[in-house]
Amino acid sequence: MKKGVMRPGHIQLRVLDMEEALAHYRDLIGLIEMDRDEQGRVYLKGWSEIDKFSVVLREADQPGLDYLSFKCVDEATVDKLRTELINHGCTVEDIPAGELKDCGRRVRFDTPTGHKFELFATKEQTGKWGINPINPEAWPEGLKGMKAVRFDHALLYGPNIAGTAEIFINILGFDLAEQVVNADEAGIANFLTCSCKAHDLAFIECPEPGKLHHASFLLETWDDVLRAADLISMRDVSIDIGPTRHGLTHGKTIYFFDPSGNRSEVFCGGDYHYPDHPTVTWHEEQLGKAIFYHDRVLNERFLTVLT
Repeated sequence: MKKGVMRPGHIQLRVLDMEEALAHYRDLIGLIEMDRDEQGRVYLKGWSEIDKFSVVLREADQPGLDYLSFKCVDEATVDKLRTELINHGCTVEDIPAGELKDCGRRVRFDTPTGHKFELFATKEQTGKWGINPINPEAWPEGLKGMKAVRFDHALLYGPNIAGTAEIFINILGFDLAEQVVNADEAGIANFLTCSCKAHDLAFIECPEPGKLHHASFLLETWDDVLRAADLISMRDVSIDIGPTRHGLTHGKTIYFFDPSGNRSEVFCGGDYHYPDHPTVTWHEEQLGKAIFYHDRVLNERFLTVLT
């Protein structure tokens, strides 16, 4: 049953050099720089997103993920879910309004996979960038690079993904849209959604906690994904795999790395999910086809390079 979590709200990523990171996320992927704060963090968004920001970059000594936040329908929902998380045994921290610029208070909690997540309900809404909400045009002029539409999801690695899935499904109301199971029918990959998307968040079982595999951004068409591949080559960006199609979720995709080593994905298409849809299951022996539908073999770097 849905619990009032609407969608991913924002992701905070650690980068080693801010200007190099902005050349990647702003100039190459095409996110719009919306603001900066006194801590030196930079706030960005995809052009179609209503809220002021969906990506926060923080300069640090190590790359990776600080946290991923989800937006709830209202403050009462945040309070209710906060209580349920505490009762479940999660460590909960209250982050005051304004700690992130123009964002309301957030409730941060931990999970067995070693990641930090947040819930919030209030953030300044600036509307779609360059689009008037009255008689809107199809898309804004002046976009850069890959012209990312939105921040879409993240794939995370850590231990006990079953315990983390329990929190997201039973407390936060996510559905298990797709999974990979081993010969014992134990889940080794979970794709979770709080919307109609194929996934808003995914996990792969890994002994090392708190790892980021990739942050993903939506493009509109397959031609846009091919154009993204051209831009990656034009700018000599480190590429991981693609363009190709996934078996899991069936999205058309390409993976590449930011200058700090964080993996990015841009993709288009993919499946959709409603609450009455059964969970789609892949078997571990078909993992090559599940991840890279065309090649049907695994790229070792894709499975092992994490931040």
